[in-house]
Amino acid sequence: MSVQERKERERASRERLIVATARELAEQQGWDAVTTRRLAERIEYSQPVLYSHFRGKREIIGAVALEGAAEMAAAVRAAATATDGPRERVAALAHTYLDFAARNPAVYDAMFQLEGGLAFAQEDTPAPLKDAFAALRETLAEVAGDGVHADLFTEVFWASLHGLATLSRAGRLPPEYTEQRLELLVDRLAVV
Repeated sequence: MSVQERKERERASRERLIVATARELAEQQGWDAVTTRRLAERIEYSQPVLYSHFRGKREIIGAVALEGAAEMAAAVRAAATATDGPRERVAALAHTYLDFAARNPAVYDAMFQLEGGLAFAQEDTPAPLKDAFAALRETLAEVAGDGVHADLFTEVFWASLHGLATLSRAGRLPPEYTEQRLELLVDRLAVV
């Protein structure tokens, strides 16, 4: 292994450490607790080293969002392929999405609530975000209904899931009706 390869490997390792530490700190104490100073202290590197990887908190949030998008895409695909039948796949997708949002609130915020400097629904949208949308679309396209554009249907279904996730986390929806909400969403929107 050349010196250059070793340095690149070490740099990639430091970057993963920064992102993992930011994510851990955000999940424990919220994104307000994530500062470059605190991250530098936790990873035991100087702030200039941290800034050599990310220009600031915004880029760190973006990196966490991309990581989360990849994880969510994998989870949604795994849940959908583990079930038989279109309705069951959509229900599994919905449960998995809401479970992901509930288990990873700081990551979910990085993906959809906070400014991470990422472009959505544009040509320059990063691949992990496009893939997360594709993971939803793969299952939802088969239940969109005749004459309904699959991307538009996916956007509406995703917006519904996002609303449920956000309102549930904020305590705006009674938790005892979570399952009924999902059944209603799946049964009324998904044409099987």
